[in-house]
Amino acid sequence: MNLRKLSRLDLNLLVSLQALLEEKSVTRAAARLFISQPAMSRVLQRLRDQLDDPLFTRTGNELIPTPKARELQLRLPPLLDNILDIVSEGEFDPATYVGEITIAVPEFVAISLISELTRVLTDEARGLVLSVSSGIESVEGDLAEGALDFAIDIERGITDEINATPLAMYTPSIWMREGHPLATKDKMTLDEILTYSFVQYYLLISKRVSARNDARFDRALRGLGLKREKALVTNQLMTAMETVCDTDCLMVATQKDLVTEREMHRIVSKAFPEELPHDESINLVLLQHQRTAESPIHFWLREKIIELVQEKDKVTS
Repeated sequence: MNLRKLSRLDLNLLVSLQALLEEKSVTRAAARLFISQPAMSRVLQRLRDQLDDPLFTRTGNELIPTPKARELQLRLPPLLDNILDIVSEGEFDPATYVGEITIAVPEFVAISLISELTRVLTDEARGLVLSVSSGIESVEGDLAEGALDFAIDIERGITDEINATPLAMYTPSIWMREGHPLATKDKMTLDEILTYSFVQYYLLISKRVSARNDARFDRALRGLGLKREKALVTNQLMTAMETVCDTDCLMVATQKDLVTEREMHRIVSKAFPEELPHDESINLVLLQHQRTAESPIHFWLREKIIELVQEKDKVTS
């Protein structure tokens, strides 16, 4: 280890760099660290000299990181977390944490989970800001690049660098409005449901939707030489539910989730037709990159998410 070179580096500069990377503004970073704007400007110049890189270019009022700064943006958080862990003798207090955690969550999960998670954060970790989205181009790519800290998604093939923690299992079902011609039937046949058009709601996290993209339901039908008619394809949950309520369209959803919303919209949930091959359960998992697995704040938040999902699962079982 080159201790001589390390001795010339002020570790406080790394804290300032993290603030600049998060805020993308000298003024906001200065306010975050309780120093003046001129002082932060001098810190930025010292960083540029120490790291031999401009680190940021300005576009309007925003600082845009250079490629080297983007690389540091991936490496700094776990490094600073480890330093904090050392100086605090391994004790982590969420009440003292200040920062942002980004998470991608399908809307059918977010609508019942995120409000509860936010309540926990305001009680126990007021300095933590939760940034939630459902429109993500690539879950694995964003986790690998550090653009995402967590993702909740349907279980599917992932790389070894991504850790997947099981959260819950859902049973697939067919949704329809109260008063639908099939709503009073104890069992529906495949021929009966295929006489109606479908709303295809994307359970998976996805930024773009297309009628050309097959769901599991479509693939199961194709295996029988059949196909369904689609009237609407969307990743907007409320749009899908309102459409089901106002038409005779059917929608593939799950048996246990969104109980309150289903009752509010007066929606009936029915089991899949017996002659249609299908998975008996849809597994929900919490994804995170191995890079953050030992981070105290990530570990703490992961446990809170697991606890809330499992509590919700017990209530709806």
